[in-house]
Order: sequence, then C-alpha cells, then structure tokens
Amino acid sequence: MAKTLRFASIHFTIAFSVAYVFTGEIILSSMIAMLEPAVNTVAFYFHEKLWEKSQWLKSLSQNVRIKTASFAVVHYSVAFSVVYALTGSMVAGGAVALLEPAINTVAYFLHEKSWNKRVGSKNKLMPCSTDCVVA
Repeated sequence: MAKTLRFASIHFTIAFSVAYVFTGEIILSSMIAMLEPAVNTVAFYFHEKLWEKSQWLKSLSQNVRIKTASFAVVHYSVAFSVVYALTGSMVAGGAVALLEPAINTVAYFLHEKSWNKRVGSKNKLMPCSTDCVVA
C-alpha cells in the first residue's frame, strides 16, 4: 500500500498542474485533480495486483517498459473518461487525456525504477531465510 500512496501523491500533483494549465480554472482543475487520480489510484492498485497474481505478467514485471505501457493504457482511458464526464467536451477530454497521462507515464517509469532500487537495496541490507517476505 505504501507504493500506491507514494505514486498517488505524485499523480495528484501532476493532475492538478496539467488541468490548471489547460483550463485556467482552479475549481475545475481541483475537481479533475481529485477525481482522476483517485480513480487512477484504484486502477493502479488493481493493476499491481493483476501483475502480482498472473504468472505470465509476473515473468514480465522486471521489464519496466512493458509494465509502464500496460498502465499507460489504463491511465489514458481513465483520464479521458473523467475529464469528459466533468467538462462534457471530447476536445478537453482528449487534450488532457493525452498530456496528463503522458507526464504521469514518465513519472510512473521513474517511480517503478526508484521503487525497485529501494526494494532491492532493502533485500541486500537485510538478508533473510527462504521464508522471508518483502513488503
């Protein structure tokens, strides 16, 4: 859950910034920034669970590019849906859905790399027996 919350804070910041630059409206930007990342945080959680449970996806999970691409598809879909629902504009939905997830996809890639490095360094610092579980 710590990983999800860490990414959520990054996501909220980017969502508000992009929405504000695009709309110039604090209230609408705030609504987008609260709703879109909230929905994406739930999607992120289930995305991670799916990658943990599926043997095929688990075998690909060390390839951060593939995992990032799969989350990008989810993210673009959610971003468009949320912005379209709030504005009623396909143009606004499309524009924000292209820009915000693109920035967040890069952020996700960097987040995954730093998280993997963090977990890897914890494993190196704290050797454990075969029944040890890393959170």
